[in-house]
Amino acid sequence: MNARGAGPALRVAVFGLTVTLVGYALLVAWLAGNAYVNDRARDHYREHRAYATGLILRDAPTPGDEVRVRWTDNRFHSHVQRFVPAAESYPYSTYMTFALEYDPTEKNPSARPYSQGKFGPAPLDEDDLVGSAVIAALVVVALCAAWARRGLTFRLAARRPGRPMTADVRIGTRARSFHWQAARTPWLVLDDRHWQRVMWHPALAEHWDGTSVTVQGDRTAVAVLPDGTRLVPVGRLRHREPARLTFTHVRTAPAHAWRRQAWPATAYGTVFGFAAGFWLGDGTLLAVVGHTLAFATLSTALWALWAPEL
Repeated sequence: MNARGAGPALRVAVFGLTVTLVGYALLVAWLAGNAYVNDRARDHYREHRAYATGLILRDAPTPGDEVRVRWTDNRFHSHVQRFVPAAESYPYSTYMTFALEYDPTEKNPSARPYSQGKFGPAPLDEDDLVGSAVIAALVVVALCAAWARRGLTFRLAARRPGRPMTADVRIGTRARSFHWQAARTPWLVLDDRHWQRVMWHPALAEHWDGTSVTVQGDRTAVAVLPDGTRLVPVGRLRHREPARLTFTHVRTAPAHAWRRQAWPATAYGTVFGFAAGFWLGDGTLLAVVGHTLAFATLSTALWALWAPEL
């Protein structure tokens, strides 16, 4: 790529690839971290839970009466404790069994009545986690492949013989667009009959209608400006004016930092991802943060790939 043409387009490509790789790396790390923490919590719960069957030593016919229970832990140490069970569980008679649970890691464990239906932290669905990671990997591959294809197309077209044409620079504005789509994208009108979308370069603001350019490539056109700047094409060369776009002239180069334009796309993806955590997920912290990371990354990466006016 010509040095004059590489700078702005390369910066956007590096930005888009960095967002893609870092964003989805954070997503996978979030999923893996939650799986690890959940496994550790379940292991801890199992390590600190043991069950015993005690023997009632005295009748307790009335709700509120203390129930004396003898039980033996896993070290064969005998214990006698008093409990006041739930009122609906009375009456209790001598020599009835009494279900208990205790922490076997304690030196002198103290039991408590067994709580039926409590099994510790719920296990995460490993299939869902693996599926989410695979989908994230596929998205990363698709986005990286799109950038690689754009660079390869530019390289191949730039090797083709050039032919002289005139170029008018236009900015296409999309009336209704998603926030991950750039609302304003640069175009070249070649010989008043061919249309080629290109990645933004400040040199575009320095050339007026009727600029003589050298065009390389057939299906995709690489335009070389008089100062030697090669413009990176986006998509194929069109032979009719694109629909749903309003075209205006380029007057001056944008003065603001181009990265600021990514924030609306990032914010849109963040809000949509947060809502999707409840809509598509189960509303847990794992689902909400995961969906937010995924959609914020996707929205920002697509914005960069869409080749905005910078």
